[in-house]
Amino acid sequence: MTKPASAAATLATPCPSLFSDSGSPAQNLAEAFLAVRNETERRAAPLTSEDQLIQSMPDASPAKWHRAHTTWFFEQFLLGEHCHGYAPFHPDYAYLFNSYYVSAGPRHARHQRGHLTRPGADEITAYRRHVDAAVAKFFHEAGEEVLAKLVPLVEVGLNHEQQHQELMLTDILHAFAQNPIPPAYDPAWQFPASTRGADEWINLNEGIHTVGHADDSFHFDNEKPAHRALVGPVKLNRNLVTNAEWLAFMKDGGYSTPTLWLMDGFAAVGNEEWRAPGHWREIDGEWLVMTLGGLRPVDPAAPVCHVSYYEADAFARWTGKHLPTEMEWEVAARAGHLNDAFGIVWQWTRSAYSPYPGYRAIEGALGEYNGKFMVNQLVLRGSSLATPGGHSRTTYRNFFYPHHRWQFTGLRLADYAN
Repeated sequence: MTKPASAAATLATPCPSLFSDSGSPAQNLAEAFLAVRNETERRAAPLTSEDQLIQSMPDASPAKWHRAHTTWFFEQFLLGEHCHGYAPFHPDYAYLFNSYYVSAGPRHARHQRGHLTRPGADEITAYRRHVDAAVAKFFHEAGEEVLAKLVPLVEVGLNHEQQHQELMLTDILHAFAQNPIPPAYDPAWQFPASTRGADEWINLNEGIHTVGHADDSFHFDNEKPAHRALVGPVKLNRNLVTNAEWLAFMKDGGYSTPTLWLMDGFAAVGNEEWRAPGHWREIDGEWLVMTLGGLRPVDPAAPVCHVSYYEADAFARWTGKHLPTEMEWEVAARAGHLNDAFGIVWQWTRSAYSPYPGYRAIEGALGEYNGKFMVNQLVLRGSSLATPGGHSRTTYRNFFYPHHRWQFTGLRLADYAN
């Protein structure tokens, strides 16, 4: 693998349309497939074999596991179920690289993925090349009728891989942040520029709006069905909360004032010894933050990043405001009212991750993809600096547990309308 001149440039590589008219259906599918698969390898290119093995906490996964798991997905659900005569690359890989698809068979424990010294990173490269070649061959040998039926499955697989491309960066950043001599994933990396404007609030008058995914373009099952929801009256800040604002919260004792916190949140503050966002370090009285470009001074003007839901909620209480619901966020974003809605940080909402009215998970093992997680988690909206280009949309529902903060997560504020 060749290291890119700047890994930052690879973060915006879009997924080509699977329905391009530039070639045959087989050619279009193969090009879209290989574009996404190559993006994974570009993101892995700056990492050493040792980097690819580390699992710095149970919620994270080694980079080589991400590379293998996304390969297993296509081997299991595309080749294994639709390509007659295909033999798995290795008989043990289904056990090693399944994640949570219980219907697909037993799997290695998630918190022990970092114990897998074998297969090595080079062997995973061979695995990926083998499956890529088999998929491309299958696309060109299958008839157009077969390919038309498989497009939805391929789209799920490619979007699934794009999710793991983001996780590769957040997981390796967390690992690097544990290193006393902080390494850089890409020394040339820069935090994206914000389009922050004046401290302006936009009003959403009370009304009934359609939310959720309403057409047949690609979406995950948790974005449907589109339905009507009462939104407002409420006002949302156009801008994301900045590091300067967060530093003021810290200076005012935000992390030590129990009345600002949910009970579980304040317990996490004590248990985890939080006194600043994730990846921040105070050295000689100066706050620094671990980034993909290494350890950098905290930029007061940049949006705050790596905060949990508990922290976001406490900050909002400190300001006398609150977090928006996911419906409020979607209505405002659809109308173009929000600055930096996409591409910098995922934004916490105060909405529980639960099914929309009339939700039905898809049949089979892929039905385990979203629905089984609809409890005890909170919804985030938008996308982050690590989200691959073309992967975000207004109806996208990301979700994490309230204590999680190793992702690129931030917030914007909402307030009751006057």
